[in-house]
Amino acid sequence: MEGVYTVTDREVLDSIFRAAVSRVDPDTIIQKCMTVDEKTSILEIRTEQDEVSLDLNQFSRVVVTGAGKATARMAKGVESILGSRISDGVIAVKPGHVEELRYVRMVEAGHPVPNEGSLRAAVEIREILEASDEDTLVINLISGGGSALLTLPVDDSITLVDFQETTSTLLGCGATIQEINTIRKHLSGIKGGRMAELAAPATVVSLILSDVTGDDLSSIASGLTAPDSTTFTDTLSIVARYGIEEQLPRGVMRILSDGAAGKRPDTPGPDDEVFRSVFNVLIGSNAQALMAAAEKARNLELNPLVLTSVLTGEAAEIAKLFSGIAKDLVRFGDAEVVGVRLPACIITGGETTVTLHGDGLGGRNQEMALSVFAELSGDPQVLGRATFLSAGTDGNDGPTDAAGGWADEATFLRYEKTRINVREYLARNDSYHALEALNALYVTGPTNTNVCDIQLLLVR
Repeated sequence: MEGVYTVTDREVLDSIFRAAVSRVDPDTIIQKCMTVDEKTSILEIRTEQDEVSLDLNQFSRVVVTGAGKATARMAKGVESILGSRISDGVIAVKPGHVEELRYVRMVEAGHPVPNEGSLRAAVEIREILEASDEDTLVINLISGGGSALLTLPVDDSITLVDFQETTSTLLGCGATIQEINTIRKHLSGIKGGRMAELAAPATVVSLILSDVTGDDLSSIASGLTAPDSTTFTDTLSIVARYGIEEQLPRGVMRILSDGAAGKRPDTPGPDDEVFRSVFNVLIGSNAQALMAAAEKARNLELNPLVLTSVLTGEAAEIAKLFSGIAKDLVRFGDAEVVGVRLPACIITGGETTVTLHGDGLGGRNQEMALSVFAELSGDPQVLGRATFLSAGTDGNDGPTDAAGGWADEATFLRYEKTRINVREYLARNDSYHALEALNALYVTGPTNTNVCDIQLLLVR
């Protein structure tokens, strides 16, 4: 194989990925959609779907709360607009996903498994919200990762350790993020709309950056201020579906069972009065990032094709889709069998899952990249013309320092030298160390935004 495009095409896809991430930069988005008229003190928030207008003179206090990987950068944008109008503020962020803030305090908390910081942040936010009244405006900043970063047990019958064990079990059983959050909401004193309960009767404006396929507001960060349509009965169905009852702490199962039996109040639903003074505003999504990726690809004289922003399923299985598309593009060239001419850039986004079978290190993007390579490793002709990247827009894939991974000719050339057993690494869910050995990790560092994952396939 001739390494004509390899290094260049990694650079090309890197530039496309970074253009996508730049489009959903929280600070930039907030600067565009949020304004204050200094003469009238009217706060306006306008997006493609929503419009909120509030007279700041009607409020004696403005406080900022929130949780998520992108929340620090969101807070930076809000501070630049509201400045000294902010009376107090606390947000929970992932370590390293920080900004220099003046009015809002940051608490670095655990992700993907909650820690003491997650609990401390939730307690501090609860104190701010419980001190709020009808003359308080709460600007609440929500982005992906908030479910772990903000942890408040529904009562003293479960502990932080119970939350940690439950989270680890849910992350490893293959459940979707919606299913995981359904259970987390019903164990929490702040998720599933209960943050709105804590804040009432204050006015709450939640600015939301979506990391959930389909942008379901009740699933993003477990729906802190969104009505919840799920029930305790749903949680038991999920437990049974994945056969994890024996793996969950007894206290957790007791709460879920008591709730399903009507012995505990369910999360507030769409008709609950606590949402009368709550405005949930979606400010950024994966679809916006994909449009920016396509625009950048066109500028680079590629032919982009955006397939979907709601990609879900097992990462290793989804990898077969990309390897199949790569084979078709190489085989049929400009016949448009896939619906796009060469040089083609296939673009998708979403959030896949990984069912853990081993104790290795990695994330869903690394698992997908390594699986794509495994599918194509026997076809060097295809790898000579195809470059694949899967990466998280937050810059972190699973509990690793990598955003994702590559599958391309350079990966194959390294593989020929190392001859590692890729299938064995996949069986152990150890994609990180396999890609590390193949010089195929994609490392960006924290991006301070978060709108799910992006997959890019370039075929010349």
